[in-house]
Order: sequence, then C-alpha cells, then structure tokens
Amino acid sequence: MKLMLVVAALQFSVFSFQFSVCSAQTNTWHAYMSYYEPQQIVKAGDNDLFVRASNGLYQYNLTDHSITTYDKMRQLNDSYIEKIAWNQKAKRLIVVYNNSNIDLIDLNGNVTNMSSLYTKSMTQDKTVNNIYINDVYAYLATGFGVMKINMERMEVSESYILNQNIVNIGISDGTIYVQNNFAEVSKGAMNTNLIDFHNWTTTTSWPDGIFNIDNSDWNNYIEEVRTLKTDGPKYNNFDFMRFKHGRLYTVGGGFTSTIFIDNPGTVQILKDGEWQILPDNLKQITGREFSQMKSVDAMPDDPDHIFVSGRTGLYEYRNGEFYKEHTWENSPLERLIANGKPIDDYLLTLGMAIADNGDLWCLNSMATQHSLLQYTKDGQWISHHKNELMYNESISMEILERMLIDSRGYIWFLNNHWRKPTIFCYDPVNDRFVKIISSFINQDGKSYSGAPVTISEDLEGNIWLGMNFGLYMIESDRVSDESTYMTQVKVPRNDGTNLADYLLADITIRDIVVDGGNRKWIATQGSGIYLISSDNMTELAHYTTENSPILSDNVMALAINNETGELFIGTDIGLCSYITDATTAVETMDKSNVYAYPNPVVSGYNGLITIVGLSRDADVKILSTSGQLVAQGRSNGGTFTWNGRDRQGRRVASGVYMVAAATSEGKKGTVCKIAVIN
Repeated sequence: MKLMLVVAALQFSVFSFQFSVCSAQTNTWHAYMSYYEPQQIVKAGDNDLFVRASNGLYQYNLTDHSITTYDKMRQLNDSYIEKIAWNQKAKRLIVVYNNSNIDLIDLNGNVTNMSSLYTKSMTQDKTVNNIYINDVYAYLATGFGVMKINMERMEVSESYILNQNIVNIGISDGTIYVQNNFAEVSKGAMNTNLIDFHNWTTTTSWPDGIFNIDNSDWNNYIEEVRTLKTDGPKYNNFDFMRFKHGRLYTVGGGFTSTIFIDNPGTVQILKDGEWQILPDNLKQITGREFSQMKSVDAMPDDPDHIFVSGRTGLYEYRNGEFYKEHTWENSPLERLIANGKPIDDYLLTLGMAIADNGDLWCLNSMATQHSLLQYTKDGQWISHHKNELMYNESISMEILERMLIDSRGYIWFLNNHWRKPTIFCYDPVNDRFVKIISSFINQDGKSYSGAPVTISEDLEGNIWLGMNFGLYMIESDRVSDESTYMTQVKVPRNDGTNLADYLLADITIRDIVVDGGNRKWIATQGSGIYLISSDNMTELAHYTTENSPILSDNVMALAINNETGELFIGTDIGLCSYITDATTAVETMDKSNVYAYPNPVVSGYNGLITIVGLSRDADVKILSTSGQLVAQGRSNGGTFTWNGRDRQGRRVASGVYMVAAATSEGKKGTVCKIAVIN
C-alpha cells in the first residue's frame, strides 16, 4: 500500500515541482552579507585562507579556488567580526565579534561557540583588543586584562584581571608581557599563579619586537584575495529599501537630524539572488560629493530607469549606468544656504517617490523657494512650494523625508527634525495640504514630544506612523477630515480589569511594512522587529538577537516581496531576510495557481508546508482521501501553512491529502493535493 502511495505522489509531483523549486521554506532566515573589503587574512593549514572582509568571514582554498562564506544564518553564532587568528597547533580559527562573543572554527567548517565572555556580567570593559597565539592557547588582550583560551579543548583556561586596558600581548622565555593603552608594560612569570595580580610587575624593558604584528599572510595573499568574487552586496549599509518590479532597491543612508555617518553613496539592487551595484564613483564623474543617499525609486514602466536622492542631490540611472545629476545648475533644486553662502556639498533631497504616471516628486530641505517639486515624465520641473513647508522666513524645514504616495494619490511626507517635527499630507490634484500635524496628540488627548520617523499605508487605507516615541495610526476615514490627532492603538489586557495598553508605546520605530495579510511588521531601534496582527490587537511575534538569527536589534529599514513573503531586514550591520507566512491574496482562486510546497513532503521534513495562491482570509481545510478533516484555518493574505500534523498534533500518515479552500464568504472553493511520504 505504501508503495502505491509513493507512486501516486510522484505522478502529480511533476506538476507541483515547477513551483516548489523557486519557493523558500516558510519561517527560514537568509543573510545577504558583504565580503567586499578585505580586513584580515590568515593562512590556515597548507591550502586555506580565512579572510575577514567587511566584518564578515569567508574561507578560500588555494588549491581548488573554492570559496565558502560564513554568516549567522548558517554557521556562525553572531555577526560583525572584529578579530580573527589561526592556531596551527589546535587547527582552529578563533573569531571574536564586536560584542565579545567568540566562535572557534576548524578547516571543515565546524563551529563551536564560546559565549562565556559575552554572557558574563561584569563592570569591567570586555572589549577584545588583540589576539596572541601561543601553543594551543589564544591569549585575548581585553579591556580588563587577559583571557586565556585553550583552543584544543575549546574552553577558557584562566582570566587575569589586571584592571588595565590591555592592547598587546607577547611571550618570551617563559614570561608573558602585556602592554596597556598608555604604552605601559607589565610582565609575569608563566610558572606562577598569574590569576593573582600580585604576581604581575611593571617593567621598563622587554624583548625587541615582542609586540610586533605579523602581517606576512596579508602581504603574501592580499593581491590574490582582491581578485576573488564573492556573492553579496558591496556595502552593509541599508538605510532605505523599496521592493518593486520583483527587485529590492536599496541605498545606504547615513544622514539624519542627530547622526552624521559618512556612508558612501551607493545603489545596490537584488534580483533573483544576484546583486547589481550601480556606479558609485560619481565624484570622479561630476566633481561633487556623492554620499548618504536616503531614497530610491524606479519608473513604473522601466525597472532599469532609477532615481536616487539624498544629502548631495538627485541622481538618475538608466540601464545600470549613471545618466544624469540634477543640480541647482539644471533644475530648480537649491543648495543649502549657511551664513548667507550656498554649500555645494549639501543639496538636501532626502525624500523622493515616483507616481504611477511616471512623475517624480521630491522634497528640497533648507531651500529658499522650492521645497516640494514635481519632475514630469517628459522632463519638466514644476514647483509646488508652500509657506507651510518653511522653517522660518528664509529656509524650508530641515529634514523633509520619507515620501509616500498612498492609494488615494495623496503625497505624505515628514519633517524628522526636533525643531519643527511635522507630518504632511498633500493633495497634488487640488494643490493643497489635506492634513498637517505638528502637535502629536492621541485620541485620549495625551500629547507627546518627539519626531516622526517613518510612514506606511495598510491594505485598508489606514496611514501608519512610526515615531521616536511609539506607533500611531491615522484611520482611513479620517485622512481627509480636519482632525489632527493620531490614533494610538490600545491592546486589551484581557485580565478582567477592562484595562488596555498602548501598542508599542515609547519604542523608537524605524520602519513599517504591511504584508499580504494586512499584518504590520515594525522595525525598531534596539528592539528588533515586531509582527502585529491584521486587526492590530495582537503581537504575533517579536524577533530579537536573543530568540532569532536576526543580525542586530537595530533595524534601519524593511521591505517585503509580497509574492513570495520574503521580508528584507536592513540592520546597522547588514541585510538579512525572513520568509513570512503571508503573501498577496488573489482576487479569484483557481486550481491552476493554488499550489503547495514542498510537494511531495518527504521523510524527515519537519518544516511548514505552505499553500499559496489563495484569496484573503480564505477558509482552508486539509482533508484525507476519505474526506476526514485533518487540519483547518484561515489564510494570511494568499498563504496558508500546515505543520503536517492532524488536529491532535500527531504526524499524519503517508498518503495524498486534499487542500480545500473557499473565500471568506464560503464561495468559489478550489482544491490542490499534497503527497506525504514517511
């Protein structure tokens, strides 16, 4: 009987295979790390190099020229590598992260985590400044003294608390020498108890060159390493992202009202797993600075016709090449004026978006006459300057950014500056502001001080606002009225008290995206990402570095591919993604586009089985061939997931299972099949 079921499964799996090969498993993570800039090279054994590049790690085989990249999603236990060193006797690499977490890696890629320094609660500085290898040991120069690690046994041997910031270590003739950040040197005999700080003495003499760094591996192999091509972006900077045309468009950012990070101007595009890095040597071409880009968008009819804007102006790319710089010399855009003089390096076009008709809209901060502009598809500039956008009589507001064109055609944007924080809603058809909010008051009359950071629209037309003091909403039926308060969603405690708490109160919100099930993904500063239910009443998930592979709790930007459910997460140390269980719902379900993956479900697979191509809130039932109900639920947007178990939580037997789906009104049911082989 089991053989017959397997044959039946294979007969229809040919049909399902064309879908499953391009579908990533739901609830899985992926890292998109940069390995572009070599920082350290260490030779390991006879044929391998370990390369720390862009604070990531890869292994290069000198014989077969293969490259193995490492990241937190697959092998490593953390991100942002500060130091590496190879121990030839122990045959292991030590990897030290910026938070003092430690991994040990052998030549076969086996990774062992040593988190004792990372997790230890101590008042002293745990920063690792240097690594010294001797015998099977790694001696770590730290902010508190020295940590000695046995790399063969993979354990901490001893720690020497010297209450000094040790930056260099050397060993000679049975004596260990340590140098602090003031160039003062202490020594200790290694046949004494060095845990007792009394066995350490200061010294003014030490062997010549004992603190020298061996750069021979770098000198011998850097030219070869620079020729290597690794997968991934060029930079780990992802301040703003937009998913459009099946592509992820990203820019690096770096300019805010409170932080000045000189991120290079860059446009990095991900399509079908391949990265396209647009030309970033624009200073050589234009003669002007190109840095701190804050927004990117593509024309609706041409995914290769791209505009980028930021601190230094507005730039146009066509077919992967730089096409034009829009400046004060060829457009109404204005440079920043300081002390009565224009500054060439500052043309603040921090917010920009392209409408469905191909017209580009952009904001010009700290301008005198043109703060809101339209660049038509046929190349005409139109100024829509308004007095409401002025900070004072001389210049417009300082950080006009985060432009959103909503489903009504209204243009939303923010002034993210502490001097005059404001939310704007502009009607381009009638050339007027529909709403201006500069006093942040919720529906209960409670006022807040701070600034708006980001803005998004959900599937019901509600406008969501991420502030540096929490999450707020302008309900769809209040967008055009005169009210200026913002709704702060309340979540009932359900403890019998009839009390409720404000949703994500007092958390700094960095970005908001809405998935196909109208759920809200919330990026935060320092608290990872939250998933809020479609009715806004439930926190469905909260991903942090403590409970997930996310690279960092500081999440700068989000974007989502609602066709596949892949949520892109730009953090302060790089880009990763998470395959969600929601996709865009279809208007009409059809047997030709409702399918499941993986299919067949083979023995040993314990992940979720994903059914896609459904209508929103579809009623889904999993049935045996005899019609017995095995599982049921509702779709998230166009997706439903099943754990392969029955309603009692038991793994289902081998067989063919029917997926019956109907709209939320119970109409237009459709069916697909899933084969399970145990």
